[in-house]
Amino acid sequence: MELTLWTYEGPPHVGAMRVASSMKDIHYVLHAPQGDTYADLLFTMIERRGQRPPVTYTTFQARDLGGDTAELVKRNITEAVERFKPKTLLVGESCTAELIQDQPGALAKGMGFDIPIVNLELPAYSKKENWGASETFYQIIRTLLKDKVNEIEKINPKRWMSLGRRPKVNILGPTLLGFRCRDDVIEIQRILSEQGIDTNVVAPLGSSPDDIARLTDADINICIYHEIAETSCEWLKRNCGMEYTTTIPIGIKNTINFINEVHEKLDLPLTNQEELEHKSKLPWYSKSVDSNYLTGKRVFIFGDGTHAIAAAKIAKDELGFEVVGLGTYSREMARQVRAAAKELNIEALITNSYLEVEDAMKKASPELVLGTQMERHSAKRLGIPCSVISTPMHVQDVPARYSPQMGWEGANVIFDDWVHPLMMGLEEHLIDMFKHDFEFVDGHQSHLGHTATKGLENKEDEHARSNNSIQKKETVIWTDSGRAELTKVPFFVRGKVKSNTEKYALSKGLPEISDETLYDAKAYFG
Repeated sequence: MELTLWTYEGPPHVGAMRVASSMKDIHYVLHAPQGDTYADLLFTMIERRGQRPPVTYTTFQARDLGGDTAELVKRNITEAVERFKPKTLLVGESCTAELIQDQPGALAKGMGFDIPIVNLELPAYSKKENWGASETFYQIIRTLLKDKVNEIEKINPKRWMSLGRRPKVNILGPTLLGFRCRDDVIEIQRILSEQGIDTNVVAPLGSSPDDIARLTDADINICIYHEIAETSCEWLKRNCGMEYTTTIPIGIKNTINFINEVHEKLDLPLTNQEELEHKSKLPWYSKSVDSNYLTGKRVFIFGDGTHAIAAAKIAKDELGFEVVGLGTYSREMARQVRAAAKELNIEALITNSYLEVEDAMKKASPELVLGTQMERHSAKRLGIPCSVISTPMHVQDVPARYSPQMGWEGANVIFDDWVHPLMMGLEEHLIDMFKHDFEFVDGHQSHLGHTATKGLENKEDEHARSNNSIQKKETVIWTDSGRAELTKVPFFVRGKVKSNTEKYALSKGLPEISDETLYDAKAYFG
């Protein structure tokens, strides 16, 4: 086990809580000490919900360990069933309670309740949050459908024709604390409706055990978050013959490919193919003169597997960026991310250490970072624009407004979130470059107001501190002329230029770096 300041994912019982909180008529009894009840805050602080998760904690304390903690579990299960009257009961344990080995799920099944009981065995010391959410969703579906799958015939995705109705699909994977899940569902339903396709069930988000029981009424499944729903989709395909989509509709090309995949699986003719590319502003901008500024921009991408892969495709194929880094903390999707990185001729970064990601970011010297809230902090320290594309996220990444990532409107949101930091960065760079021009003196400020000037002062202080550190460690200092010349270098490559110049000076045995040294280093490195 490794101690860390920040972590990309919580333990698996947090994933189980996400699924339970996303659903109705379900209750989760969690065998956990008092200190493991912190997860409630995730839903009230980040999701800003007006209700707490449907979870009952046993909240045993140190003094309880000398007694019968199994009886404590049984008492809490009984009270939860009597009070909340759930249609399905989830029973599991936190990482700390796992060590006691009370086996609460087995205890619950032996108590004689007449409701389905899902025993969640989530290995806390080898698995993490997304796996816990996936396993919980899978176990719920398996428990509630295990009797039904033996009675029905294998589902033909084309059966809607013989039944004389419109095609119906399930949308699987969205949960609370997922990245923009609520809005993604609305956007996907809108797209499907335009194509003459009805939504049967959305799950886990907003569903109930009764909804899970009628999943087989649909013709195919739409898997929109592989981390959460792929295991369940595979089980439904294996046991019920239900086909499922694998294309994630993030970006224009992927949305078009998604629509084509849905139509192909349903054997439904697509009549508006030529209209699809004109439903978002992103393709128009990519072809405009203004986008020339963005062509070839170096971008570093890190997040969950679903969003990282989609972001890499959009960056390369739709915005003309150069992807210089791609990685994920989702080990369950490492193979797919590695395959995507291989297509870009780079090596994937698979890690759950934000410090490793920050080091990789420094080496790649990107001009834009697409990542989680951790990468936003790292990028801020490095002076690089950043847009959050994945969980873990801050409350500011859960907007009250409609802000999907998927579909046509999702492409518009991505366009705004990715392009604007670069364009604003250009504005700051121009003001920095021409700050001695008379037109920029007294009253000419950027959209950041006085903070732009303060930023320049801070940068100079930073240079001074950095120079002192370098002088102590490597006996090389920057002269006033060298520092002045360095400030003229665009902010997004300044770090790389500074590093290369210092390497050059050390290799030549130069004790100082002047403006001439910077020119020589530039010529040396090409």
